[in-house]
Amino acid sequence: MIAVTIGVEQAQWGAGWDGHAAILPMDYVRSVRAAGGLPVLVPPDEALQRHPDEILDIADGVLFAGGADIHPDAYGHVPSTHLEPVDPVRDRVELAVMRRALERDIPILGICRGFQLLNIASGGTLHQHLPDTLGHDHHRRRVGTFAGNHHPVTIASGSRIAVMEGASTIERASHHHQGVDTVGTGVQVTGRCTLDDLPEAIELTDRSFAVAVQWHPEVEAECTPIRGLVTAARERAPRAGAR
Repeated sequence: MIAVTIGVEQAQWGAGWDGHAAILPMDYVRSVRAAGGLPVLVPPDEALQRHPDEILDIADGVLFAGGADIHPDAYGHVPSTHLEPVDPVRDRVELAVMRRALERDIPILGICRGFQLLNIASGGTLHQHLPDTLGHDHHRRRVGTFAGNHHPVTIASGSRIAVMEGASTIERASHHHQGVDTVGTGVQVTGRCTLDDLPEAIELTDRSFAVAVQWHPEVEAECTPIRGLVTAARERAPRAGAR
């Protein structure tokens, strides 16, 4: 069972309904199912901030999905004028769940926003607007689509990502304007954008599976990191016999 974090967005559905909805692109659901996992969607619930074990007691792994900007309060910075819509409740809940999952060594995978969360949970910080830092917009050339947003990533030899991907250089789709600045304690950068050296993959090597990628594997044919998460969760599942 893979718990998948999701956000709340203004949305329209059905016969004229318009309101706040817990929402996740179906690519995440399909990729977890294709890897052999059962996705269980977890919207931001303040009860989980206080008691993250309520979901972790029944999850074999957690996928922290992409979504809104993370408020810089989470890493002690002042908001930039380029900060896009945020959900501080989601930030607090997901950080609480992530930190507790790390304590319990439950397999986790962070994607895009989830990649940034893992760095923050480990004491790291973010660049709030990459064009200001890097001088280009190659990480999100086109808004609202992955088409035209691929770029090469160099993978560190011997890393978990290298083993899963089976290659030292890959081409992957991204869609983000924030990125890792100061790297968190114990975080190993295992993938970098070939264009500008920006961190694109990180791992905590003292955990059984704590991996995060800035790109979006759920839209790739291989979905390699998601398969890796499900495999790690399956290996852990027999040890979670208490349930």
